[in-house]
Amino acid sequence: MREEFLPFALPDIGESEISGVDTVLRSGWITTGKVTRLFEDKFAEKVGAKYAVAVNSGTAAMHLALEAVGLECDDEVITSPYTFAATAEVIRYFNARPIFVDIDSSSFNIRTDIIESQITEKTRVIIPVHVGGLSSELDSIHEIAKAHNLVVIEDAAHALPANYKGRMIGSIGDLTCFSFYATKPITTGEGGMICTNNEAWAKRCQIMALHGISQDAWKRYSREGSWYYEIIAPGFKYNLTDIAAAMGVAQLKKTDRMLRRRREIAYRYNRIFQEYSELQIPHDQKDCQHSWHLYMLRLNHGRLCIDRSKFIEELYKRKIGASVHFIPLHIHPYYRETYDYKARDYPVAYREYLREISLPIYSKMSDRDIQDVIEAVVGIVKKFKSK
Repeated sequence: MREEFLPFALPDIGESEISGVDTVLRSGWITTGKVTRLFEDKFAEKVGAKYAVAVNSGTAAMHLALEAVGLECDDEVITSPYTFAATAEVIRYFNARPIFVDIDSSSFNIRTDIIESQITEKTRVIIPVHVGGLSSELDSIHEIAKAHNLVVIEDAAHALPANYKGRMIGSIGDLTCFSFYATKPITTGEGGMICTNNEAWAKRCQIMALHGISQDAWKRYSREGSWYYEIIAPGFKYNLTDIAAAMGVAQLKKTDRMLRRRREIAYRYNRIFQEYSELQIPHDQKDCQHSWHLYMLRLNHGRLCIDRSKFIEELYKRKIGASVHFIPLHIHPYYRETYDYKARDYPVAYREYLREISLPIYSKMSDRDIQDVIEAVVGIVKKFKSK
């Protein structure tokens, strides 16, 4: 039994992040400035996008992306119910309606074969979510979008660095939104990024991220700047600080190393857990690179005499942190009451939610940590297997 509790997630922060933040603090310029622009440039280069716009959260990234493409009241946006609050929340900011499409049971991602049936004259956008870091079927989604003149905005909060058929996530969609929250593949504490190859959308996001003030408003306090500025639209306060960006620059350099470690952990888990019929392991795709932001294990309930809640309780008794991804949006009170949803309206999402457990998978885990997780899971399975 472990002596100390193993958290579900921990950021991989070291001296490079500390040094970067220290340099910014000593510079006298701590808000949006040159370091943020450097982070944007390096991020765009990493994912293969022409433009990257740094913001203060993944939620802000999604909001600005929808604003840039002109989403309006009563429009419809097709997305998945199997996601975090932000994906649909930002649609409601416009008084537009999220139209949920059920998920594929093997990947947790949106079922592309039923998207087209949900398209109406009000549909404007499709938001696929790369759940856990495994890419959605983007070729099919873009084919549908092109046929109906729709925009694709990817929710890639989990998907760095991931790729789809050799193309980096961030270079494929019309706009792609990343999150740098504390638990994400790279972190700036709080933060996000919008990537696009469309110059007009990128400029709109830049302007709207800082009160709708004309581009490069931050320069007005620098030597090359001017006191004069113009507000060209009622924008938002979504800019990322140089303090946070300094962390991002350092984290970006470690992205591939951190991915290798997460992949190693996932493969070690899979090698052991695949031997137990009580468990269903997450799968990878041969032609895609999974970011392994999450390790989404599933319980085969008929083979265990405990439910998911009890399984997590048993993990905690063994000092192993765990979580659940996700509680489907359509069963939360707001969406259930606003749209009169029932749990079985999206049966696959609801069924898979009831048996999913996310195990620790982060680059700071030691070999002993990994083994402790494996021993805890196997021990619970053996103790509570159905007779």
